[in-house]
Amino acid sequence: MSTIESGPLHHIGVVVPSLTEAIPFYRDTLGYTIGRQHFVADQRVRVVFATRGQSRVELLEPTDSSSGIARFLADRGRATMHHLCFEVDDLAAALERLVASGVELVDRAPRRGIDGLVAFLHPRASGGVLVELLQRSNA
Repeated sequence: MSTIESGPLHHIGVVVPSLTEAIPFYRDTLGYTIGRQHFVADQRVRVVFATRGQSRVELLEPTDSSSGIARFLADRGRATMHHLCFEVDDLAAALERLVASGVELVDRAPRRGIDGLVAFLHPRASGGVLVELLQRSNA
């Protein structure tokens, strides 16, 4: 199997029922700085990044009960880890190598995310963990 040149862990995604209720823990208890809120219309999710030093946690709140994030949350019944995100220099090339190696993908082509181009690998490809690849806009 061919490998891809992945960079550092960019963030861990956590699905929460409510950003309003989740933010105080990350801000007040863990001392993270809360970034501005984003609305990702095509995913029907509201997102904020909680950061401290090099650590980033992406908090995701579903805005529609039929979205993938809402179904994920409903299946688990509580806030929980959703995905790991790793940086790559060339997302299109990484996806080509993964497809050629037979790795199952959610996204066969990059799409726009908050910090750049993103694509997801199917959890079946990684033993059950959803993996996001990110090509940062400023990279």
